[in-house]
Amino acid sequence: MIDRSARSLVIEALADTPVVLVMGARQVGKSTLVRSIASSEHPATIISLDDTNVRDAAQRDPRGFISDIRGPAVIDEIQRVPDLVLEIKDSLERDRSPGRFLLTGSANLLRSRRITEALTGRVDIIRLWPLAQHEINGGQGGFVDALLRGEPPRITGAPRGRDAFAEVVTKGGYPEPRLRSDRGRNRWFASYLTTTFERDIRDIADLNRDEELPRLFQLLAAGSAQLANWSAISRELGIADKTVATYTGLLEAIFLVQRIPAWRPSFLQRVLHAPKVYITDSGLLCHLLGADATRVATDDKVTGIALETFVGVEVIKQAQLSADVPRVFHFRDRDGSEVDLILETRAGEIAAIEVKAAQSVATADLRGLRKIRDHAGASFSAGVVLYTGEDTVHLDDRIWAVPISGLWA
Repeated sequence: MIDRSARSLVIEALADTPVVLVMGARQVGKSTLVRSIASSEHPATIISLDDTNVRDAAQRDPRGFISDIRGPAVIDEIQRVPDLVLEIKDSLERDRSPGRFLLTGSANLLRSRRITEALTGRVDIIRLWPLAQHEINGGQGGFVDALLRGEPPRITGAPRGRDAFAEVVTKGGYPEPRLRSDRGRNRWFASYLTTTFERDIRDIADLNRDEELPRLFQLLAAGSAQLANWSAISRELGIADKTVATYTGLLEAIFLVQRIPAWRPSFLQRVLHAPKVYITDSGLLCHLLGADATRVATDDKVTGIALETFVGVEVIKQAQLSADVPRVFHFRDRDGSEVDLILETRAGEIAAIEVKAAQSVATADLRGLRKIRDHAGASFSAGVVLYTGEDTVHLDDRIWAVPISGLWA
């Protein structure tokens, strides 16, 4: 079993919080993680709401179901019976001991105001993503922390060119399909999406036109890591802008897409406010685009979308694990300056990341990084251009070119 970096976060949370909720998309390894913890560091009874008999009992009498639990418990797929959360809240009024309930959920329970109010102040929420590259390769995932220290990874002799990332990007991070052949992986993702749309969406929403959701997801994939253009999507689908926003929210709720907001610092003006939307796994994205590793490496229409999505999601995963837990943004202004990813800590430290599929870095590639650095001053820790060259190269004051493998090496 691949060791998950989030494991330490879960164990830490169980030591001081009565309820810990591990949330994430289906099949990213939530059940495997919590069951492993329940059989070692935090012994607990394991209850799966995927079991029909167990689920029926919980639905018939949620209060009695929770009252019958003795000692710490894992409740897997809690979104299947959300009323249990309300009974857990009442149970905590009598006993707020740390680590009583370790929950998993594949659909975002926090969309319900009732559930949010029940959990407020009582729960620690930890997001579990598909496998990060540093997990797959047995590393520590220190890229984000290194940037915030102003010490980007010093890489030498990395593989050159697009072949350095094409296979990695195409496989993605879902544990099961990444080990399959291209054909097997595509079959897996097709079945996965069918089940997800038919089950998880219905757990959290009653849609009048649910056939539009897969079409919207396909359009979002075609524009992954790009500025969201809700009006264009609305015209393409023939539905209202408001419906597009609602459906995109549902896809976020089941963890298939992630919005990255625009960075709007007080010291920069004329900033564009539109978010970027990312498909949350590059392997899933490649399935939606119909792209294998060869196409990722050779088709410019696919390469940029696939690589920027891969890097963006890898950075988000590492930001969650960082001691500083920086927020992740993108930056673009009306003068044409842009930076793919901005990291900002609560203390105001800033790092910036630009992504290029080229083996060399041109002066124009530094325009956005220099603009951020010059305006942020001492708050700017580091700027990097992730590229397909061999070595880390110092380009300018606090700006470096770093091979793509610096994300996990």
